[in-house]
Order: sequence, then structure tokens, then C-alpha cells
Amino acid sequence: MTKILDTIDKPGDLKTLTYSELKQLAAEIREELVSVVSANGGHLASNLGVVELTLALHRVYNAPKDKIIWDVGHQTYAHKIVTGRRKQFASLRQYGGLSGFTSREESEFDAFGAGHSSTSISAALGIAVARDFAGDDYHVVAVIGDGGITGGMAIEGLNQTGHIGTRLVVVLNDNGMSISPTVGAIARALDRIRFDHRYLVGKEKSKKLLKFLPLGNKVWRLGLQIESWLKDVSRPTRFWENFGFNYIGPIDGHDFKKLETALTRARNYTACPIVVHVITTKGSGYLPAEGDSVYFHGIPGTNGKANNKTIPTYSNIFAETILKLARENPKLVVVTPAMPEGNCLNVIQQEFPKRVFDVGICEQHAVTFAAGLATQGYLPVLAIYSTFLQRSFDQIIHDVCLQELPVVFAVDRGGIVGDDGKTHQGIFDLSYLSLIPNMIVAAPKDENELQHLLYTAVKSGKIMAVRYPRSQGLGVKMDTSFKEIPIGKGEILRDGNDVAILAVGSMVAAASEAAEKLALQGIETTVVNARFIKPVDAELIVDLAGRIKRIVTVEENTLSGGFGNYVDDTVRQSDLRDVIIRNVGLPDVFIEHGGQDFLRSKYGLDAAGIISKVLEIVPAGSSTKVVR
Repeated sequence: MTKILDTIDKPGDLKTLTYSELKQLAAEIREELVSVVSANGGHLASNLGVVELTLALHRVYNAPKDKIIWDVGHQTYAHKIVTGRRKQFASLRQYGGLSGFTSREESEFDAFGAGHSSTSISAALGIAVARDFAGDDYHVVAVIGDGGITGGMAIEGLNQTGHIGTRLVVVLNDNGMSISPTVGAIARALDRIRFDHRYLVGKEKSKKLLKFLPLGNKVWRLGLQIESWLKDVSRPTRFWENFGFNYIGPIDGHDFKKLETALTRARNYTACPIVVHVITTKGSGYLPAEGDSVYFHGIPGTNGKANNKTIPTYSNIFAETILKLARENPKLVVVTPAMPEGNCLNVIQQEFPKRVFDVGICEQHAVTFAAGLATQGYLPVLAIYSTFLQRSFDQIIHDVCLQELPVVFAVDRGGIVGDDGKTHQGIFDLSYLSLIPNMIVAAPKDENELQHLLYTAVKSGKIMAVRYPRSQGLGVKMDTSFKEIPIGKGEILRDGNDVAILAVGSMVAAASEAAEKLALQGIETTVVNARFIKPVDAELIVDLAGRIKRIVTVEENTLSGGFGNYVDDTVRQSDLRDVIIRNVGLPDVFIEHGGQDFLRSKYGLDAAGIISKVLEIVPAGSSTKVVR
């Protein structure tokens, strides 16, 4: 039997289907989503929840002429399938394949690229204003989740949209979740709408009452007040009206007929911007995902490298370390912008629920909130992914570093993260953090050193960022007690006089492997675990440069402004001559999606790449005895 999905090559093919056929198509798309995402990894629950909404949007609107802007882009798998990319869908998140997010390079149906939250309304407003300038008549729709609407940028977008009054539709996909359950006052307001259906009764009574009131001005004003009162009692629509939006909803996001009716009304409404409030179930149609939408939000694929489950991740070690330190220090608190599970904070929340703050998708607020805590003698640890920390750059400068407020930044997912690709690679943090005065930046060589660096950061009373990768640890033996590491001091792991390799964080293991293989070629290598990117160990660098004369730096970060630049500057300022330096790192490009090991190999961030760079400056078999 031919699948309906096999007949869908473009959105226009959806418009001829009956509601019965649409229901069957939704089931077929869900089957394909589960199959591909289970193999490749990716965002499953969020995509399962928007299948009907996606189909309804493409039936009511005429993309790509009409512009549909998806917030974050992590819920667009069904959108990709019905916009001509089904044949490539099995390549999702694989090197050279489809992106796991929207990408303007990939398709004309992706009106705006995204991988971070809360950007859709601002982008949609820009497109709508450009449309008005050009005198065009296409429609613009922003699709944003209830988690995304909590972000400050989304509120800013609503504010400007309502002020201008531009014709624009905002579809609020409300499932009560971001990655974790949505938090904050806005979430509570949406909960009241989602679960209190008295609003429907109140609205109908209001209409009937006003219909029979005389039209005298005084009574009419009284009627408006009664309507307003009834609406306020039954539903907090004031939030949207105060922003200058009309409102439709709440709508069952899995009922095609209701969805299309609401979206058509919104499309035809021209008086002001309008919100369509859609209630969906995250993970809908797949019972495991419905039962645990947090786990199934983003899942690993079976195509990837198998993990040794006995080895904890760096995120696990971070959480366990901070839990121990929280037991010792009652003023230690943890702040995270909507990433408690990703940062493994559940273990801390269980013991100290009032000392872990999930502030929602609000990275800027998270940093300044932490700064405020620090002014009153508390010790905030901000647990955040590298890619999301970028969003709070000004707050790090203005609110933390300028005021010298001791905040510890636990920067997870530093370096190449792999399949999430360009929007999520954590490859800029060493550069943008190191350029800020009063900031200390460190990266551990393994999970054991991670716990010691975190302990050092907490004890230092200084502003310190500890950056660690998205991976399991190396399986090293863990010390049972913490020790402070001298700030700004590296360590020599191996001695040799032909070349010195100075490596940062995750690259230390690769440098050690390279040194062992270089020894087989007659090249003796000094391997340094730099540990600190800022301040660098200038004394050690100058000593090695003076004795060995050949240095290779290695970092899983963009070369521009990174660790290698600091080493170059240190050597140049020392007035040493005849020192040859090569820097290994990432080029000045956005790194595509693909497996972590594959991408590291492609960009020379493995033992083979380091060896190749060493051989540029040290011929094989040129070893001499170590000179002291």
C-alpha cells in the first residue's frame, strides 16, 4: 500500500488532502521521525508535538512566498520532510547531510536560520517591515514555543511589534515545556489559560450580554468594562493586549480543523499583529516520548560511537563536584538558563532545591542575576553551554567583570559539539572570555582535573570560567579530596628537547598521543598541560621557547584570539629570537555538523594533525639530548 507521504513532494501537495488523509499522513511522518532520529540522534519529542501544526501551517500559508520563521529551528523536522527534503532526511545531522535546525543555505523554505531560542519574533518583524517597505503582500508567521517566549529577546520583539502594529502572526506553540518544564511568571499565566476552560464560557456570556445592552455611551462603556472584567476573570489575555496584539486561542494543536480555522482567521486579520495560542503535547503520538519528554527532547543516535556507561561525563563530574562544595559552603548557589538536565543539576536540586535557580531561556538575565547575588556575599556558579554563553557577552563585561564580582562560569560543551553543528559549536569561548579584564579562563585535561579547577574557582574569590567538553571523561582515577591548582600555572607532562607542544583542555590527550608516536620517529617532545588560557604561564612559555625554540600550541577553539595568540604574544614580548611557533586550532569559519571525532580529524585536532604540524618545523630523526 502506497504511503500518503510518498505523494508529498512540496507543501502544495498537502492542500488537496482530506482531514482523514491528513491524520494518516501525520502518523506516517511520526513513524519516519522516530526511525531517523533514533538512528541519527536529535530532537525527537519537540518534533513529534508539532506535526499537525506544521501541516496546517503549510496548508493555510503559501511558503516560500509566505515566510514561516521557526524559533530555535529544532522542531522543523516535519517541515523539512514536506518541503522537498524527504529523500535527504535520512542524512539528518550527519556530515554533509541535512542540518538539525533551519538553514537558509539548505532550502528557500527556511526563511530564517536559527539554532538559539527567542529570535523568531524579531526576525519576523524585520521581514514584515521589509515587506511593507517594498509594498508586497505576503504573510509572515513566527512560530515560537512557550519556553522561547520567556526569553528577553522575544519580549523585546513583542514590544516593538505591538508598537509598530505591523501585520504579523505569532503562533505560540504551548506544551508546558522548553527542554525541561517551562518556568517563570509567563509560564504560570499560560498554565492558567491551558487548564482553565472557564474562559470559553466567560467569553460567550460576555458576547450575549453586550448584544442586549442599549447603545448609550455610558452603558456601552459599562458593557466594555463588563467584557474586560469577564475576560480578566476567565483568561489573562491582558498580557497580549498590552503588547498591542489580538489573540486567538487556546486551540487544540492536534485538531486539524480547529488549527486551520484559527490560522485562517489570523491570516485574514489585518488590524494589528495577532497571536494564535496552540496547545500541543510534546512527544505526541509516541508513548515513550509522551511519558518522558525531557529525555526524548534530544536523544543520542544508534549510529554514533558506543559509550562506556561506567565512565561519567564531564557534566556529571561538574554536578557532583558542585554538590560536594555546596555542602561545605551554604552560600554557594547555582544558576542555569533552562538547562538543569543538560548540566546534570538534578543531583544538586534533590538535596538543595532552593539553591538551584532555573531562570528560563534568559542567558543575559542569568549572568546579571548571578552578579546581583555576588554583591551580597553569595557565591553563584553559572552552569551554561558555551554556545549560549555567547548571548550574555555584554553582561559578563558590564555586570560581572567591570565590577569584579566573583562569579564562577561552568562552561559546558566547550569545543566541537558535533551533530548540532554551526549554531552550537562551542569554539569561541576561549577567545571572547580571555579578552575581558578580571576574567580567569581555565580548561582541564581530564575529569579529575575538572573537579580541582572547580574547587580552585570556588575558593579563589575571583571571576573564573572553567571550560569542559561535551563527552565522557577519559576514565582516569579520581582523587578523593580536592586540591587548589595555582592560578596561571601549567604542568609539564613529558620532557623532550626537540619540540614543545602546549595543549589546552581536551587537546592534552591528543598531544600526549602525538608525542608517543613522534618518539617512534626519533622526535622527543615536551608536552605541557597549559590549564590556564588566561593568565597564561608566561614563565614556563619563555623557558621552553628559550631552551627548545620550537613550539606548537593546540586548542579546540578558533585560532583568532585564542590560546595560541597569547603564547605568540608572550614569546614576542620576551625578545627571544629564532623561536618557531605553529598554532593548531580551528579556522575562521563556522564549523559544520558532523561527528566530533570526524570533525576533529578534519581540522587537525587529533594526534595525526598535531604530528603533521610538528613535522613542519622538526624533521623526523633530528632528536638531540635534553639540555638543562
